[in-house]
Amino acid sequence: MKRYAIVLAAGQGKRMKSKLYKVLHPVCGKPMVGHVLDTVRQARCERSVVVVGHGADAVRAYLGDAAEYVLQEEQLGTGHAVKQAKDLLGGVDGSTIVICGDTPLVTAETLDKLLALHEEQQSAATILTAHLDQPQGYGRVIRSSEGSVLRIVEQKDCSPEEDAVQEINTGTYCFDNKKLFAALEQVTNQNAQQEYYLTDVISILKNAGETVLAYQTSDYAESIGVNDRLALSEAEGFMRKRIAKQHMLSGVTIIDPDSTYIGADVQIGSDTVLYPGTVLKGHTVIGQNCTIGPNSDIEDSVIADGVSVKHSVLSGAEVGSRTSVGPFAYLRPGAKLGEDVKVGDFVEVKNATIDNGSKVSHLSYVGDAKVGKNVNIGCGAITVNYDGYNKSITEIEDDAFIGSNVNLVAPVTVGKGAFVVAGSTITQSVGENDLAIARQRQENKPGYAEKIRARALAKKNKKKS
Repeated sequence: MKRYAIVLAAGQGKRMKSKLYKVLHPVCGKPMVGHVLDTVRQARCERSVVVVGHGADAVRAYLGDAAEYVLQEEQLGTGHAVKQAKDLLGGVDGSTIVICGDTPLVTAETLDKLLALHEEQQSAATILTAHLDQPQGYGRVIRSSEGSVLRIVEQKDCSPEEDAVQEINTGTYCFDNKKLFAALEQVTNQNAQQEYYLTDVISILKNAGETVLAYQTSDYAESIGVNDRLALSEAEGFMRKRIAKQHMLSGVTIIDPDSTYIGADVQIGSDTVLYPGTVLKGHTVIGQNCTIGPNSDIEDSVIADGVSVKHSVLSGAEVGSRTSVGPFAYLRPGAKLGEDVKVGDFVEVKNATIDNGSKVSHLSYVGDAKVGKNVNIGCGAITVNYDGYNKSITEIEDDAFIGSNVNLVAPVTVGKGAFVVAGSTITQSVGENDLAIARQRQENKPGYAEKIRARALAKKNKKKS
């Protein structure tokens, strides 16, 4: 049976008190609607229709061609929102998931179970429910004495008896697609909110003699709909724990999960150890047997096996096997380190390639550069890549030695095996195996330091008098 999804993402989200459209607020680094769309894809929904309204352009820009779109110009309720998809899905056979774009914690496993029950029993509608000890704010699932689903009642329309029910509607459903759109034609807005409720479809189908089922999730976190910053923080906490658990079960050691942040799209190999204060974001990929942290911030970077990163920041970087980074290094976009490289404390690398076995041990800047194999760059060395107008390339070939406090003024090339003496400012290329020295000859003036101190003291005494 074919499967479809309708994602409701048209609400403004006023309670978020934000310029950012609600479903685009991130949970563990990914916008909520992105989580939802990924989940329905994993549940093998072959078409996804996103209902947009406020912030429609921003949602389309983020999701791109990953979904089809319909516009709900006026927000007249969930039933009205789903009805906007009629032209795209109204005439097709199959099962349709209806899910809110602000429910990032619903899992593909739960949707699979919901769909399996729905399709096996040939139900007209199957509701995803959860049990909450304090269900205030949620619609209640009302069952008969035999346990079958009768209807869903919104919080504001509950009688005292209905208000006491603790089984809640999560806002996620599975419908027989054709029966869904036929029932939507009968939905009215005769209720406290004067809105067209999707939940009324349940009563309409039930009164027509159709089968209506419910599947109760064992994880109440899946019922969380994010409407304000408090709920956003709660969803973030649940998602962080879920992600950390998945990585630990896959062989990653996380010393302190409560102080470790891992984004939803991060990949980590087995036997890697994450120390406290580690932040992994974006599409970061980390290999096996790595040591990351403490206190390292890594985003959109690729790290090979056996790498060590301590107290450092990496953004858009690539790091080869067995390389060590830090402490207190900064790898900016375009930084590409080979295998067995050392980038030490207070070293910044930007848009530069450092090949296998090379070392930049401390207090250096390497920007817009190509560094060969087995190069040693001394303390305080700088590639001077920017003249105020243009950025130029520095090339350092294999086996070269760059002394401490050297300025390499680009564009310049240091040849293979060349030696640049400490303290030099190099403005011309250095040939293979040449030695370059570019500094003023030292001159010592005997006793001159005493004269300087005497002059300074005389000036000080003159001011006092």
